[in-house]
This record gives sequence, structure tokens and C-alpha cells, in this order.
Amino acid sequence: MSRILVTFVVSLVLGLTACGQRSDTIVSIALHPTKPNIIYVATDEAVYKSSDTGATWTRFAGELARTRVITLALDPQLSATVFAGTMGDGTYKSPDGGRTWHPYNSGIQKGTISAIVNQIVFNPLGTEMVYAATTVGVFRSLDGGRHWTERMQGMTEVSFVVTLAIDPQRPNVLYAGTTGGVYRTFNATESWEKASTGMVASDAKMASMVLGVNGIVVDPTNSNVVYAGTTDGLYKSTDQAEHWTKIGGSVQHAYISAIQLDPTNPSILYMATSDRVQKSEDGGETWQPKIQGLEAASIRSLQMSPLDPRTLYVGTNGGGLYRTTDAGDSWSRLPLTPASGE
Repeated sequence: MSRILVTFVVSLVLGLTACGQRSDTIVSIALHPTKPNIIYVATDEAVYKSSDTGATWTRFAGELARTRVITLALDPQLSATVFAGTMGDGTYKSPDGGRTWHPYNSGIQKGTISAIVNQIVFNPLGTEMVYAATTVGVFRSLDGGRHWTERMQGMTEVSFVVTLAIDPQRPNVLYAGTTGGVYRTFNATESWEKASTGMVASDAKMASMVLGVNGIVVDPTNSNVVYAGTTDGLYKSTDQAEHWTKIGGSVQHAYISAIQLDPTNPSILYMATSDRVQKSEDGGETWQPKIQGLEAASIRSLQMSPLDPRTLYVGTNGGGLYRTTDAGDSWSRLPLTPASGE
């Protein structure tokens, strides 16, 4: 069993046993693109929304009460539109900031009936084009999620897709992180090619499970530069994933669950490892732990504010939600305190 699957099973057990009805396992975090006071999180048992920067929270039920949400994504152009990717029940969409949810599963529900929707990303040129990374492949929608089509041509060795990243300067270029390294498309997922030179040996046995890629980020100022956080350290490419070099110094073999890059200073990166948050100020060559106030040891998710790169949120396995407003120098916990009257 891959380390990705092991981590998922452990996370599930921790989430179910941590805090009873109100889970302290934060599975996914989604931040409003223009209003820093609005935060969404998914736990093992519900989706929550805060409209006051995490002071109080509203719990959403309705259609989502029957399924477990794995990932959340906000439409960057229509920010009241929220997508939820689930375990075994496809995708759901809310047009009103989470108050109501509707299944958007045509073409994807059958394909992911016993699988997981790991991530949902929007094409920056038009958010009617949406992509989903799932445990049975990549799916694409051209109509805002109403209909989905599997897009796996060229991915002959893998089916478990963990993450997707879009080149912000060339939106037809996408990278897929899988359990067998990185794949790349130049034509908006019409076809894929393997792009793991320097990361996965060309003759690797069990190529579909040889190295899990949990997070990919593209430098917005120079999109030839791509970083990949994996189950065995950090890799960097300077030629659009043609070749990869392992970097990271003291964290070369860390299990990396998430990675974020400061768009105002791409030399600054953050990554969540299995037991802490690390920060680099030199493009990933060296790293320093950033754990003051961060009491939880197991990090599940990491998100940077789209408005202030010094503000980041961390979701943990069983330890709740944390925030820093000083670029990781200190962290404070944000309990999921219900809003008045809930």
C-alpha cells in the first residue's frame, strides 16, 4: 500500500475518533479570493464557513450530510460558487456560498463511485472549464461541472491522481501529481505525457506506485519553474518538468503533504510535512521549521491567503485549524466555534 493510502486511512481513523460530533481533523481549506474574512473548511463530518475570519462558524448540512467531503474549491470569478469533492459521491456545487448544495456528477459519479475526488481546479481563462483530480484519473468539465469527461489519454501507467496545477501564464499547460510521479499536458488535458525524469527511474518496477506527488506549484513570474512535493522530498524543475532535481537540504526525504509559494516573492516557499510546517527563503534549497504555537504534529492541508502571503492556514489531523499572520513566525488555533443560535 502506498504512503498516500496509508496516510489517508490513518487520517480517517483519527478524524472519526478525535472529537466526537465536531471533528478536529481539517481535511481541506478554501479561502475567498477577495474577502479575507470568509473561510471554508471541510472536516471529517461537515463543511463549515466563517464570515468573521475564523471567530465563529456555520455548519452546512443538507445534501452534504450524506457524504464525506475531501476537498473544497471556490470559483475565483464567481466567489459565491463553491465546489466540494467527495469520497465516492462525485462533486457537489453550491451557488450561494454554501447554503445549498446540488450534485454535479454527470460523467464523474460512475467513474468515481468508490473513489475520492482529491482536488478541483479552475481554468483562469474561464471558470466554466473545471478539472478534477481523482483516484481513478483526471476529469474535465466545460460547463461549470454539469458534465464531466475522463481525460486520461497518455496516462497508461497510473490512475490515482492526487493533485493538479495549472500554468498561470500558459493555461493549456497542466501538471498532474500521481502515485507514479508527474504527468504533463500542453493541450488542456486532451493528452498527457510522463514528465518525471530525475524523479522516477524510466525502468522503475511498479511505476504506478513508485512515488506519490502530493502537491505541485508553478512559479507565477517564471512558469518554467515548477516544484513538486512528494512522499519522499521536494523536487524542482526549471524547464517545465522536462527534468527534475531533488532539493531541500535537511528535508530531502520528508513526506510533504502540501506546498505553497509566495506569489510576491517566489523565492519564499512553505511546505507541510508529516510533523511540521517548513519555510524556505531561497527557492527551496534550505528550510527552517515554523512551529511556534503549532501544537498539532500531523499536518493535512496548507493554504496561503490570496490577498496577503504572510497569512497562511494549516489544517491538521485531529488538532484543528491554525493561522499565522506573520509568515509562519507564530501560529494561533481557530476553534470551530458555532455562530450564535446554531
